[in-house]
Formats: sequence, C-alpha cells, structure tokens
Amino acid sequence: MEVLESFFSSINPVYAALIATIFTWFLTGAGASLVFFFKSMHRGVLDGMLGFTGGVMVAASFWSLLTPAIEMSHKSYPSMPWFPSAVGFLLGALFLFFLDKKLPHLHINFKENEKEGVKTQLHKTTLLVLAITLHNIPEGLAVGVLFGAAANGIDGATISGAIALAIGIGIQNFPEGFAVAMPLRRAGASRFKSFWYGQLSAIVEPIAGVVGALAVIYIQPILPFALAFAAGAMIFVVVEEVIPETQRDKYTDIAVLGFIGGFVVMMILDVGLS
Repeated sequence: MEVLESFFSSINPVYAALIATIFTWFLTGAGASLVFFFKSMHRGVLDGMLGFTGGVMVAASFWSLLTPAIEMSHKSYPSMPWFPSAVGFLLGALFLFFLDKKLPHLHINFKENEKEGVKTQLHKTTLLVLAITLHNIPEGLAVGVLFGAAANGIDGATISGAIALAIGIGIQNFPEGFAVAMPLRRAGASRFKSFWYGQLSAIVEPIAGVVGALAVIYIQPILPFALAFAAGAMIFVVVEEVIPETQRDKYTDIAVLGFIGGFVVMMILDVGLS
C-alpha cells in the first residue's frame, strides 16, 4: 500500500484519477471476459453479484465521500457543516434522476417492455449497456473527486482513501462486468460481442474520473459539494437500479447477503487502508 501511495502522490492528480479509473474499467473487462468460459450463469449468482455491487456503493458513499465532505465543511461552513453535504447529495441524486428519465436504457433482469427513458428503437443489447453506463458515471466521478481532494491536502481526503475507493469500485466492477455480459450472451449475442459491450459499459469511468479531478482542483470551494454529489448519485443508482434488479426472482436472500458482504468489504478497505 505504501508503494501505491508514494506513486499516486508523486504524479498529477488528474493522471492519478485516470490511472485509477482505467484500473476499474480493466476489472469490468476482466469480469466480462468470463463469457468466453461460461455459457450461462445461475440467477442466484447474478443476484448475489448485483447485491455485492450495491453494498460496495453504499459503503463507499458514506465512508469515502460523505464523511470527508462533512469533515471539511466544519472549516468552510462552521455554523452549517451539514449544508454542503445535504445540497451536494440532493443535486447528485437529482442529476441521476434526470439522466434516468432522459437516457433510454433497460435494467438487467427487466423485460424489454420495461425499458426506461425516452422512447427509442435501440436494440435491447444497447439499452442494457446504457443502463450500466449510467450506473458507472457516479463511480468514476467519485474516484476522480477524491483524488483531486487528496491532492489539494483537504482534511478528510487522503491518497490512501482514494486508492481504497478505487480498489473497492474495481472489486465490484468485476462481477458487474460478468453480470452485464452474461445477459447479453443469454439474449443471443456472440461471446465476443457480449464481452465487448460488457467492458464498454465502464469506459465512462475514466472520463468521469478526469472530469471530477479537474473540477475540484480548479474550483476548490465546490469540493465538499462534489464529494456529496457523487455520493447522492451512487445512492440513487443503488435504490433505483441495483436493488430492484435483485428482487425480481426467488434469490432475494442471496442478494441481501451479497449486499452485506459488499458493504463489509468496502468498509474494511476504506477504514483499514485510509
């Protein structure tokens, strides 16, 4: 861990955010590559993976984003330390709410007639990928914002904490890549096409990571708002997308245990490494 801290501390935070989010994208691709070795996936495994993803995102939202946002707000807003976090959280959730209503997409495990967003004739495969792309925007943003905050020496934000967040996001991206690619394969797509679209769903993470890092470096006053914004966006995704996807079959208990497992893993990473 010390080697990683030394490396990321020695480079520009934008490059650090880019490298970290390329890592999370790579793990999505690694998970998607499992379609070359398996023809199908048990529904209980899929629901457990999605539950794990939700647990990681909720834990990361609290320990990696909201907690440092509140800590740094005690100096900037001593009379209302809750203000930046509350406003940022609401704006992040509303931003994803807006994208959810406008971007055509189809959640995993949902039927084609349940697609959301504006009406479109896009193929089901594309709609599935767009759903996960929507999911990955706040993850990349969160990593970028935290690296930018740590580079500015802001209390509550550390390089080790940013690394822990990137590792946590990467870990949950691995099963997520598989969870995206396998339904595509089951829907009739070739192995390569399933892998390609599965990994492509996370390409937005490096873009969002760079944007997040640049924003907080050059507009420092927005930092606590930006951290809370990313948290609000992630919580919206968990409640609106991830949890409903796990509750549509008989494996809800497996999904809940997966959620608990993901939450614990991310909590250990954040508290233990930062």
